[in-house]
Amino acid sequence: MTDLVLSILILGSLGLVAGVMGGVIGFGTTIILMPALVHFYGPVQTVSIIAITATIANFSRVILWWRETNWKVCLVYSLTAIPAVALGANTLVLLNGTLIEAILGIFLIALIPIRRWLRRQAFKITLWHMSVVGAAIGYLTGIVATTGAINTPFFLAFGLVKGAYLGTEAASSLFMLIAKIFVFQQLGVLDVLAITQGLMLGVCVMAGSVLSKRIVLALPEKRFMQLMESVMLISGLSILGQCLYSQ
Repeated sequence: MTDLVLSILILGSLGLVAGVMGGVIGFGTTIILMPALVHFYGPVQTVSIIAITATIANFSRVILWWRETNWKVCLVYSLTAIPAVALGANTLVLLNGTLIEAILGIFLIALIPIRRWLRRQAFKITLWHMSVVGAAIGYLTGIVATTGAINTPFFLAFGLVKGAYLGTEAASSLFMLIAKIFVFQQLGVLDVLAITQGLMLGVCVMAGSVLSKRIVLALPEKRFMQLMESVMLISGLSILGQCLYSQ
């Protein structure tokens, strides 16, 4: 079995699982895919592939929750997030591959205590706060492969739940990702391989999103969040391990 066939089988299967998980809780799609992508294609290429995959995944969620989406929040968030993404993407290309790999791994692990702290605060934010959140997370989105896990608490704190949360967060992320892809294309980071793999994974993720509707109420939220944190920890440690191994 060639490396190409092996990578397609592994990534396709992971894409399906990632689509299910992301469709249930609104994030986690790229977290599951990251270690395998870093292994097969390296950290810089991984960020490009995931940008395309996540674009397709978020587009499918926007279509699914179109009527519940809070477009005012999406607009305020995106106005600052889009230029911040461009700045972050330009920062990314200045970093070396090993450093990017280490950032990805540390970032995933750090999200676990950060998310828990944010949820314990039970704070409420207003519309203008979303513009500040958009700028900060937009910059991070330009550098790292995924920010959905840290993005989530702010949308929930605004009072968005269920379909409103899923649709609004997906629409906001979608605009950021489109900007990210455009900047990557301008910087020459986006090539045929990234586009092909991103589209293939996007189709698998979409299929998983459809399946997620059947199980969204079957698993208790607490148990699912424990599972998601386990995935984040394992993925982060896996990437850091690959980083150390390559030294």
